[in-house]
Amino acid sequence: MSNPPNAAGAPRQGLQRKLGVWSATAVVIGSTIGSGIFRSPAGIADKLPGPLPMMAVWVAGGVFALCGALTIAEVASALPETGGIYVFCRDAWGRLAAFLFGWGQISMIRAASLGGIAITFAEYFFRVMGVDPVAPANVARVHWTAAGAIAITGLFNYIGVRFAANVINFTVLAKYGGLMFIVLAAFAFGLPHSGLAHYSPAVPPGSFTLPAFGLALVSTLWAFDGWADLAYNAGEVLNPGRNLPRALIGGTLAVLCIYLLANLAYMAVLPVEQIRTSKLVAADVAQAVIGAGGVAFVSITVMVSTFGTLNTVLFTSPRVFFAMADDGLFFRPVAKVHPRFGTPHVAITLVAGLGMVFVLLLPFEQLADTFVTAFLPFYLLAVASVFKLRGTPGYKPTFRVPLYPVVPLLFIASVLYLLGNALIQPSSRLSTLAVLGVLVAGIPVYFLTVGRRTTRG
Repeated sequence: MSNPPNAAGAPRQGLQRKLGVWSATAVVIGSTIGSGIFRSPAGIADKLPGPLPMMAVWVAGGVFALCGALTIAEVASALPETGGIYVFCRDAWGRLAAFLFGWGQISMIRAASLGGIAITFAEYFFRVMGVDPVAPANVARVHWTAAGAIAITGLFNYIGVRFAANVINFTVLAKYGGLMFIVLAAFAFGLPHSGLAHYSPAVPPGSFTLPAFGLALVSTLWAFDGWADLAYNAGEVLNPGRNLPRALIGGTLAVLCIYLLANLAYMAVLPVEQIRTSKLVAADVAQAVIGAGGVAFVSITVMVSTFGTLNTVLFTSPRVFFAMADDGLFFRPVAKVHPRFGTPHVAITLVAGLGMVFVLLLPFEQLADTFVTAFLPFYLLAVASVFKLRGTPGYKPTFRVPLYPVVPLLFIASVLYLLGNALIQPSSRLSTLAVLGVLVAGIPVYFLTVGRRTTRG
């Protein structure tokens, strides 16, 4: 069947379906496991300094991601098009909602994501080389190395889907295997020494409050983010009706399992009070059970993990701008497909180029805090689209979310709780309002530009 026309009436340009179920699952795992599981436990332990509250917030983050993945799996199986969340927002809520998603991507989300990941990779690259990345003489070199990593992974994705997917497959095996090795070492050598002492008392006095739980949940969502990124590449997945749900759900479950095991392993070696002050808890755990070689091993694992995630972000996110351009909501040339490599080369070049410019000019550590807040409204719209789309003619998903409507409603309630909690808390109110303000600023931009054109046919 030929591709339907876009907003201008021209035939849609198709990307080839080359991703099998394993590569698709690897995209989910690779885009999710980055630096979060190595860094986030300290901040979470600081907000919830008790074993049970800490584990509860990781479980809650996993349930949140799984509810989203189950719902997105249904919508993606019915709309297996390039663009993912952009397509779901467009078909359910209209062109303005879809444009605002792209606006948020290019103004905040991709900048925060690419910059934070690339800087983390560069810092650990320097550490592996025995150089202090925070020394004043090395700050500029770290940023140039981060820009170089973006350029290299952009090139990987430019020259072919299969080549980039092979890089994803390799780095996923390396990062998942590295985390599993840390878990096994912690249980084998740490648990016999500490017993269950670090797991009790399970809920120390003052270790749990609902506001603190909400703020900690944002940190876990940073670590879990990426569960929906495969949907951006839905137009390149083989047999999408079967493989998209399997990959989205299987990949999210695999991440949830390794995250829970990692946190239990951390507490098998270190008490919660020590985790609170550990900037890289996995390295401290590895040093305690293996020695100095453990720190080097974790540094290499983090470096491979972040490089793989960087490659996966550049594999998925350019498809949003490709789909927008194909719909007439962005510059038309961004929708071009390379005649030899079959990739959206202009979109990849655009995203990589912007990432390199931003990583050289801006302190992305500050932007990383806005990433989850900027994404939450669009996760809500994407999941809520199932209610709208189920009532439209031609909606024929090959997978239906179990326990409907409880699962999508639970996800939506969680998003509303997180946004409300962020607005109530004085420490996060201004930054949350600023992020939402940037998103709202996209409305006049839409009506002054592409919103004046004819609606999508």
